[in-house]
Amino acid sequence: MILDRFAVTDRVAIVTGSGRGIGAATAVALAEAGADILLAARTGEQLAEVARAIEATGRRAVVVTGDLSDLDLTGSLARTACDALGRIDIIVNNLGGAMPRPLLDTSPRALEAAFHFNVAAGHALVRAAVPLMLEGEAPGGAIVNVSSVVGHVGGRGYLAYGTAKGAVEQYTRLAAQDLAPRIRVNAVAVGSSATSALDIVMSSDELRTTMEQATPLRRIADPDEIAAAILFLVSDASSFITGRILEVDGGLQSTNLEMGLPDL
Repeated sequence: MILDRFAVTDRVAIVTGSGRGIGAATAVALAEAGADILLAARTGEQLAEVARAIEATGRRAVVVTGDLSDLDLTGSLARTACDALGRIDIIVNNLGGAMPRPLLDTSPRALEAAFHFNVAAGHALVRAAVPLMLEGEAPGGAIVNVSSVVGHVGGRGYLAYGTAKGAVEQYTRLAAQDLAPRIRVNAVAVGSSATSALDIVMSSDELRTTMEQATPLRRIADPDEIAAAILFLVSDASSFITGRILEVDGGLQSTNLEMGLPDL
């Protein structure tokens, strides 16, 4: 049956940034579809809650708590997953973030920090995981990087974050070429999603309505909608797709939250 292609039964996934929001929703979705999960994020209490949800599906969860901007820690997740769960089939690089600020207030160090957390940390994991993914009787797997609409559209105030996410999208295209045909690499470029990062927006009727009206589908995404797209990209349902950016953004052609920055 066609639905069988969406199953990831007995596969092992590493999901970073999985204590809350899109990462947590994705980890639980993959478990519901049959995978065992290594969870990694900064906050142990959040990870423990997600691990309980995974175990409630009958799948295994391994928790790693720490600062994922530490390249050594992020790279070590591959060996931890392989040792604890037996293999690696799936990586979901849900890393990154950067606070909006005007160009003249964005220092070169801030730009470097955004690139480090959004691009280099994910690469540390991929580089460590690929040799392990190519071991075993069925070598290969799938990688999904989480990008953002501001990685490919304009908007004031998003210089560091948008530049870093733009790099994530080009990294995805280039890595897909290097790792074909055994490992597929794709990305989801997300729009506004109802996560803790948007708490200020979601608690303000005015801000929420502004963002909803600027989005063609007239609403903000639920994290499960992003998780469903990621499940598609790591499952056999997308087995002939690599090097692509799947835009899960409600139809945005520009940012839907302007910072109100004045002309210079």
